Amino acid sequence: MTIIEGGINVYNAAVGVITLDTKLPRAHGDVANARTWPFPMLYRVARGASPHVVVHERGQGLNKILVDTAKELVASGARGITTTGGFLSLFQDELSAECGVPVASSSLMQIPLVQKLLPKGKRVGVVTVHGPRLGPDHLIAAGAPGDTPVEGTETGDELTRVLLKGETRLDLEKAENDVVQAGLRLVKRHPDIGAIVTECHNMAPYAAALSKAVGLPVYDLYSFIVWFQAGLQPRVFEKN
Repeated sequence: MTIIEGGINVYNAAVGVITLDTKLPRAHGDVANARTWPFPMLYRVARGASPHVVVHERGQGLNKILVDTAKELVASGARGITTTGGFLSLFQDELSAECGVPVASSSLMQIPLVQKLLPKGKRVGVVTVHGPRLGPDHLIAAGAPGDTPVEGTETGDELTRVLLKGETRLDLEKAENDVVQAGLRLVKRHPDIGAIVTECHNMAPYAAALSKAVGLPVYDLYSFIVWFQAGLQPRVFEKN
């Protein structure tokens, strides 16, 4: 079970999700789809924090909204906070300082760990919802090198347009193709890439197709939050 929009944390959910203010359909695998997770989650919408503002305006003016939303989740019982926007790495330090619990603001925070996994001469690449808008500061705020290779889906037919324009219909096959094509462009431009991290917190539904197309490991918000949850609420094993 999952608790949505705050309320009493009757299912002992550990992770609280700051959800961007969007009408985007939430596919199975999306962070904001309750069926995605094998454990309960707490959700609260950050009113006014649209994907357009987060991506195109660098989240200008959202500091208090995001912090207040995080604090509301903590007050409802969340022991850790995540978001539905990878560009929110810019708010990582502020959120972690203000809300008093661990914060996993962005899938991009996986980059340093994934880099450590790779053989010598290989590096991590990023597929994002908007390549030109994802700058070195977003990467550095997540603990990643500022020159990490990035490729966006903004030239595609579906995902970026639907997300950033606040549309209410999403063609999943077209969205998947946008992500796959961005990944193929990325590895063609940078043959030294050994793994991909997807920035966009809505891309987990397409990670398997992306991995198959490029022949590389793909890490997304799903992989990050499953790991995050495991520390916040360690599994209790039977004593045999």
